[in-house]
Amino acid sequence: MDLVVRTRSLGTGAEGVPDQYADGKAAKVWKVCIGDAKQRTQGYKDFLVNMLRKKGCKRILDVACGTGIDSIMLLEEGFDVVSVDASDKMLKYALKERWNRRKEATFDNWIIEEANWITLPQDIPHLIGGGFDAVICLGNSFAHIPDNYGDKREQKEILKNFEQCIKPGGCLLIDHRNYDYILQHGNAPVQCIYYNGEHIQNITVSVMYVAGKPRMVILDYHVAMDDNESKTDTAEFRLSYYPHLLDEFNDMLDEVVPYETHTIYGDFKPLDEMKNPGFFIHVLEKKM
Repeated sequence: MDLVVRTRSLGTGAEGVPDQYADGKAAKVWKVCIGDAKQRTQGYKDFLVNMLRKKGCKRILDVACGTGIDSIMLLEEGFDVVSVDASDKMLKYALKERWNRRKEATFDNWIIEEANWITLPQDIPHLIGGGFDAVICLGNSFAHIPDNYGDKREQKEILKNFEQCIKPGGCLLIDHRNYDYILQHGNAPVQCIYYNGEHIQNITVSVMYVAGKPRMVILDYHVAMDDNESKTDTAEFRLSYYPHLLDEFNDMLDEVVPYETHTIYGDFKPLDEMKNPGFFIHVLEKKM
């Protein structure tokens, strides 16, 4: 059986970031792709947990929680987590896990809410208080926001909203794929540093150019929905991204947000140790 799921990011605008997973089918396929918390790679888990502990972070805002995989991992490591996402279809998986583990105090206190990045401070003012120790936006999530006006205004506004949620001295962890490499070579690695998923069979890359510049990178995920060797039950899952180039993304972060330090990692290692990483991870510390 072949299930074709076509989703794409259409931008923000007055109504904010759309729910790409509105029909529920896309959320189901993506859940199969990333698995559960046990599928997170040890490298990713060690990097994220150790970085947050090193920075003295306890209270975390996961602004792209999706099905809740990262939030669950952090809860199990003893962090206090508030999880938000714009997709109620994705959040239902996190809500189900919270219900199933409600007898555990950590999960009983887990706060999960629907919120939009473009209106984030207005959506969760009761939760921000004096600010979070860290805001995490991982899994190439930020790249869903296209540059509709050519001046990155929506992206900058969202970054400012993230910053408003961070207390002085707190951290922002945000990442993006290595679009410099994808645009140059025309392919993206099937294996991801974040999860040990065995269901992704292939990723087809397409690029949309406007006035000679790459405006959108479309990744078609070919996903095996079953665990049988035959892999006969397949689905196609399409995600569209704004291709952040490393230098441009660095400049935007440094322009918009008053951070004390800005450190970049390639696949969880110092950048000078990685020639062509799949992902860039930015760790920024807000001024006191």
